[in-house]
Amino acid sequence: MTTILLARHGETDWNLEGRFQGWADPPLNATGRAQAVDLSVALMAEELATVYASPLRRAHETAEVVAATRGLEPITVEALREVDVGSWSGLTRVEIEERFPDQYARWLDYGQGWEDGETYEEMAERVVRALLELAAAHDGERILAVTHGGPMRAASAFADRVSFADSRRRTPVVGNAAVLEFAVEAEALRRLD
Repeated sequence: MTTILLARHGETDWNLEGRFQGWADPPLNATGRAQAVDLSVALMAEELATVYASPLRRAHETAEVVAATRGLEPITVEALREVDVGSWSGLTRVEIEERFPDQYARWLDYGQGWEDGETYEEMAERVVRALLELAAAHDGERILAVTHGGPMRAASAFADRVSFADSRRRTPVVGNAAVLEFAVEAEALRRLD
């Protein structure tokens, strides 16, 4: 059995302002850097074989802080990126509602909002496939992957055997620097927390 700790990146100014980030690349803000340090301290007792990270700066910076305390460098995994929100990137909910009212209403009803970019299902497929591959490469070990809220929800939905939309309905947004723990066995994810 492989154990994967999935951690969300620390806060950015866009998080603070309520902006959809997607594949945009804002850095951590001061709070986010402090959250990364706190995450590192919280995981200090964990034996980690390695640390993986999304290529987006907010996740990679968070991973660097955790990895540095262990003498490691985070390994970038493209598939751990956040969902591509297309034309919603950089916009607040108010701005989206003004510019894309039908899309926004659909999103509020747990459907696919943006009409460009990437669907939640496409993102979930790439994330879950990557997590299963990482687990296979670390059989019996414990690893950390620093990613984003969307990929963390995708992993939870896969583990719970529900759709991404159902996961959105049932669970709150994953907070900055939050950690979810999964066991991986026989091509399946199981929540441990």
